[in-house]
Amino acid sequence: MTIKLTDVAKKAGVSPTTVSRVINNYGSLSQKTIDKVHLAMKELNYQPNSFARSLQGKNTQLIGLIFPTVANPFFGELVEKLETKFFERGYKSILCDSANNKEKERNYLNMLAANKVDGIIAGAHNLGIKEYEELTLPIVSFDRALADSIPIVGSDNYQGGYTATENLFAQGGQRIGIITGSNASNSPTNDRLSGYLDFIREKKLSEHVFRFDSFEHSLALKNNKIKRILMEEKIDSLFCTDDLTALLVMNQCRDLNIAIPQDLKLIGYDGTRFIQNYFPHLTTIIQPIDELAELLVELLIQRITFPDKELDAAYRLPVRLLQGQTT
Repeated sequence: MTIKLTDVAKKAGVSPTTVSRVINNYGSLSQKTIDKVHLAMKELNYQPNSFARSLQGKNTQLIGLIFPTVANPFFGELVEKLETKFFERGYKSILCDSANNKEKERNYLNMLAANKVDGIIAGAHNLGIKEYEELTLPIVSFDRALADSIPIVGSDNYQGGYTATENLFAQGGQRIGIITGSNASNSPTNDRLSGYLDFIREKKLSEHVFRFDSFEHSLALKNNKIKRILMEEKIDSLFCTDDLTALLVMNQCRDLNIAIPQDLKLIGYDGTRFIQNYFPHLTTIIQPIDELAELLVELLIQRITFPDKELDAAYRLPVRLLQGQTT
């Protein structure tokens, strides 16, 4: 049987209006009355309807998180930390997996707005979603340019790309390649390629840029492309702009009898807890996931609490190199 607000009022011996005022922290009530209502709610296991409260002008204490997929260790760890930090501050999270699907992201965005969440953190990379420019909801972006009014939080992608390439060069690399995404989206992650290119040009080396197009999500397609690169391209070093691609390279090298780091030096990017625990030999660029989550949470709460407060357009946190055995 569904427990109603009137059931709580009857058990506590007060009016339904008083129960509503306790739930919404509205008006002047004695501590004795507040305690009686809370006890009745606990005994009946009554859960206030957050969405209904929002219709009365109250905050829902709900946050929307839009990310591509938590199956990726980086996004999985970031979302875990975001959920924990928001919960510690009294907010619950609704996770929306956009799955690299523009229409799915648009539908989730409209759903979150209709249900009056207090704010949104968006970290997907789909293109052409105009709703971000039209919504008045507090929004903070992770590593993606959404609209001029929405601040972006991310690690220093340029420095990460530059440092990765510099490390390969310092270990003797001369023909240094990079495997990156399509770079089609307007994302700060494109700066990883910019950092690579600037170092290569400074040292007057040849560029070897290999892109995975946006449609190449299939593991078989990725493996085939990596195999072709390793067999046909004359490179002695490879920078992968994410760790999972670096792991695919390691697997292909094993199958092709290419020794790492003797024949090919390899470096990845992200440095999640999963990578550090299970593949500690991989040299990688570590993003400060905990600090990124903390900053995202703090900025969004500032936007919720002080809507008119000016925030910077972009926030970049430093990365660091984790020297493993693959370079």
